[in-house]
Amino acid sequence: MKKVLVFQHVPHEILGTFHPLLKKARFRIRYANFGRHPNLKIDPTSYDGIVILGGPMGVYEKDRYPHLQTEIEAIRLAVDQEKPVLGICLGAQLIAAALGAKVDPHPQREVGWCDLEITSAAKNDPVLGQLKESEKIFQWHQDSFELPPGAELLATSSICPNQAFRLGDRTYGFQFHLEVDEAVIERWLGLPCHGPWLEKGNLADKIRSETPQHIGRLKILSDQVFSSYIELFSRKRSRVHLGSGHK
Repeated sequence: MKKVLVFQHVPHEILGTFHPLLKKARFRIRYANFGRHPNLKIDPTSYDGIVILGGPMGVYEKDRYPHLQTEIEAIRLAVDQEKPVLGICLGAQLIAAALGAKVDPHPQREVGWCDLEITSAAKNDPVLGQLKESEKIFQWHQDSFELPPGAELLATSSICPNQAFRLGDRTYGFQFHLEVDEAVIERWLGLPCHGPWLEKGNLADKIRSETPQHIGRLKILSDQVFSSYIELFSRKRSRVHLGSGHK
């Protein structure tokens, strides 16, 4: 039975629609819950791969959240050992940082159903190749990352150009959220910490009205993309070495 290690930061950022696919594929899932155990020490070498979920903190807040450095070091080790690594939102930003790229607050918050464009490199990608040239994808972030050295850009948007990347054939970062369903979206909309800025422009109402139009397609993409990612655990490895400049 293959084992996957999941980095979780807050209770409401979960595997979502990815979870049943991992269980169906008979994965053993172990959570490293840094929200509850910020001093947790982890060893990714005993796992077959890692998934890093989202969270409200920024990669640049290591003084406030020291576990972010712990995660970065674990990510670097997992990538160097050729394990499949997938980051979602904050997770993608942590992978980017681990690979030597800069992560900063973005000038504009990107939240709700937004247009995502895939690049030419994504058309033959084994994980994101199922996406059409333009898709409505759910977003919820205020930070963004630069493209890591050696990585290939797979998706972009008008608000935030770097939306998805691949390094080698086993490391992926997604700025967007394929894992959400209606219940997860509603949970995020109802969190008190989100209330003040969601009220501006009636953003919560807009998201609720658009979700029925797009959630069906998102579920199809979720199944396709995450199932393809699971297949990476059985594919032959293509060696990726991180240079000494990545810290």
